[in-house]
Amino acid sequence: MTRIRVRVQGVVQGVGYRPFVYGLACRLRLGGFVGNDGLGVLIEAEGEPAALDRLVDALTGQAPPLARVEQVEVEPISALGQRDFSISASGTGGPRTVLVAPDTGTCADCLAEMADPADRRHAYAFTNCTNCGPRFTIVRELPYDRPGTTMAAFALCERCDREYADPADRRFHAQPVCCPDCGPRLELRAADGSAIPGDGDPIARAAGLLADGSIVAIKGLGGYHLAVAAANEDAVRTLRHRKHREERPLALMVADLDAARRLCEVDAVEEGLLLDPARPIVVLERRPDAEDAAGTAGAVAPSVAPRQRNLGIMLPYTPLHHLLVSAHPAPLVMTSGNLSDEPIAHRDDDAFKRLSGVADAFLTHDRAIHTRVDDSVLQAGRGGPLPIRRSRGFAPAPLTLPWEFPRHVLACGPELKNTFCLARDRHAFVSHHIGDLENHETLQSFTEGIEHFSRLFSVTPQVVVHDLHPEYLSTKYALDYPDVELVAVQHHHAHIASCLADNDAGADETVIGVAFDGLGMGEDGTLWGGEFLVADLAGFTRAGHLATVPMPGGARAVREPWRMGAAYLDAAYGTDWPDIAPVRDLMARHGERLEQVAAAARAGLNAPRTSSAGRLFDAAAALAGVRDTVSYEGQAAIEFEQLADRSERGCYVARVEAGATGTPLVVHGADLVDAVAADVHAGIAIPVVSARFHNGLAATVTEVCELIRRGTGLDTALDTVALSGGVFQNAILVERCVAGLEAAGFRVLTHRRVPPNDGGISLGQAAVCGARDRRS
Repeated sequence: MTRIRVRVQGVVQGVGYRPFVYGLACRLRLGGFVGNDGLGVLIEAEGEPAALDRLVDALTGQAPPLARVEQVEVEPISALGQRDFSISASGTGGPRTVLVAPDTGTCADCLAEMADPADRRHAYAFTNCTNCGPRFTIVRELPYDRPGTTMAAFALCERCDREYADPADRRFHAQPVCCPDCGPRLELRAADGSAIPGDGDPIARAAGLLADGSIVAIKGLGGYHLAVAAANEDAVRTLRHRKHREERPLALMVADLDAARRLCEVDAVEEGLLLDPARPIVVLERRPDAEDAAGTAGAVAPSVAPRQRNLGIMLPYTPLHHLLVSAHPAPLVMTSGNLSDEPIAHRDDDAFKRLSGVADAFLTHDRAIHTRVDDSVLQAGRGGPLPIRRSRGFAPAPLTLPWEFPRHVLACGPELKNTFCLARDRHAFVSHHIGDLENHETLQSFTEGIEHFSRLFSVTPQVVVHDLHPEYLSTKYALDYPDVELVAVQHHHAHIASCLADNDAGADETVIGVAFDGLGMGEDGTLWGGEFLVADLAGFTRAGHLATVPMPGGARAVREPWRMGAAYLDAAYGTDWPDIAPVRDLMARHGERLEQVAAAARAGLNAPRTSSAGRLFDAAAALAGVRDTVSYEGQAAIEFEQLADRSERGCYVARVEAGATGTPLVVHGADLVDAVAADVHAGIAIPVVSARFHNGLAATVTEVCELIRRGTGLDTALDTVALSGGVFQNAILVERCVAGLEAAGFRVLTHRRVPPNDGGISLGQAAVCGARDRRS
């Protein structure tokens, strides 16, 4: 007989790994035990050598569906002669390196129980097991045992207790296990929080309210949603008015994959994203007949996603959602339970306070949510996922990287689309989506999240990383952090480092990084945003950029793209603007203000200069007559992209100017805007104009990368391009850039696990810090 000790690292708690090992060991007639402690899963097993080999092989090859195993370490130990195999209690001492599972959509077994009238969990809204259900949102402390979760308030009934204690049951040590006798309960309340009189199932009653045009706040996994019938134009408009969300598209929940296909085109990759256990919102191209007249079965009201060719679709991911869409089969708007720019409401008292003026009723329950978590958003890109927002279903699962962090790191992230990142060893724990740090509530969510992650994952920051911009609230938080070393990382270098880490790039790999976004503080104190960097994880050189132009009115230029139109007209023509249709139209819309804004910009009055690719898109959209003002970030560029004729292969041309040796290449974006204006004047259809602009910018990216490769003298080594920044959420631009770069012999890296937008910045900041530590 042989005895071994096995340490399994990287296994998240609460996914049934211990009962899996127990069952396997019993079948192999091994003695010993399996247990959790702060370091992961510990196994001591005794038996025949062949049986022990089968055990070790199965630890990774046959693991439960939600398990992830990073490393298995095996060492021989002295035989103790233990004949039986058992599951030991969780250890609580020592350092914690165990992981916490993300929340996971309801599994097929639980759905089958809910559908069975003879089952005791028939139609129960909180059914779950080891393979599904709430995890991160209910965890207060590790180890992941029931007393450390918000389920501690619910004492198990006798039957649930038997399931929980039986290693052969799929609910063995499923911490949220419950049933109608002992678990959470639903109730329907009025907008003021009082109980709504009446008998019957709260879900059926809520479905009736939705069918009648009411707005219902629904308590989900990570917070409240605001729901209305998607076909009811009046109800959707009312929701927008009350929520102060004028035009940003609203997400939809549909009953199943067939319902999604009735609204949108769904290919094999997108089907996989919809059915992923995380159940994210997936951005899909809508079918031409998806926007029928309000009231038609399966229709989507025009106000759900105005001026958009895409819809954001998700499938039900909790038992409550499954029951709701069964009672109301038509699509539902399911948007975050908040007012515009506020964090999602997750505590009941806060929800009734903040949402009472929005919702007509509340479908709520008594299981507390410990951590607010928004829905994740993905789109398909390059044959796989392209995250737009990484949150529920993915956080707090870490990114396991091919290199280590010598010190514990806290990366505070950016101002907009904030996430933070805590890192130790080979793990980077990128937080759930926090949001824009523009108010006290979101900042509080940020600080509470850092404290929670630090405690859960035993990270004590020794170094804190921040953006260069001194006015970001995340930067100010870092500067006030006590007793740590501070490291500043330039915004666009963080973007490229994020893409490198996302793709498991080598510690010393050098790439050409193309970072296109709205803007970020540059090392020279100007606002960058259209950058070509020669970069590795530790540092970068600015090899090229878009020519700078003024931002008339500063931040107002972001909200009013017509101002960028004026700035680019000056860049293209000087003060002598041509008498062409787009210029006349812009003057007609803004009159004397246009000339005043242009004059102020020329004089440098409240007009910081920027190389931003996002502002270049704004100018093109304004001169194409798409939009002069926006109600959410990037709206003009998004709508300009949505109009593009994807069959068009025409291409505008931008000059690339080489300066003195050692100075960056300069791309004259004004040439692209000039071409837009000329084609609009010539009567070219706007979809064609949009496509030519995208094609021209993509061709310019390839040209500049080839010039940089030749200019470095490293043709054989510098053959990889990393694309990052919020502009690279633009599917057409990414497609065209990748095609051109690959045709030129480049390997192209794009994002696949964290967003290219500012939601990935914190990972990049942490990666830069770790790389500099390793070189020191």
